[in-house]
Amino acid sequence: MQTRMKNPAEILPNVYPAVLKVIEAAREGGVPETTLHLLHLRTSQINGCSFCVVGGIPGAKKDGETDDRLHAVSVWREAPYFTDAERAALALAEAMTRMSDRPDPVPDSVWDDAADHFDEKQLASIVLMVGLTNLFNRVNVATRQIAGPTW
Repeated sequence: MQTRMKNPAEILPNVYPAVLKVIEAAREGGVPETTLHLLHLRTSQINGCSFCVVGGIPGAKKDGETDDRLHAVSVWREAPYFTDAERAALALAEAMTRMSDRPDPVPDSVWDDAADHFDEKQLASIVLMVGLTNLFNRVNVATRQIAGPTW
């Protein structure tokens, strides 16, 4: 595989610092880092972004994520490793990522389940992190950013 171009955030120098500020702000919502990592990984899996899937694993492990959970996040509904809150967040992330799959992209039932586990500030963090991950995925997939040690 060959990249189509440098990452656009490298080409437009004001993008990267701005995105980092949004990420930092989104992390202030009180959602456990491990949950945010799971959301990033699952969203990136759905979008086929190998750059984000491969690149997200070291940070998740550094923040205490286990191999069992990282390996099972793609089958989180059937795997025994996730809390009810994490499952609600993962369902919300999937709905936000697969918006064209149904007429009501994020059904009330999915939102309400997440709202049962997370307060408004935490929901803001989840929504922003999933939205940002979708942005990264679309940029990386479109430009064919290469995953792995070539970074």
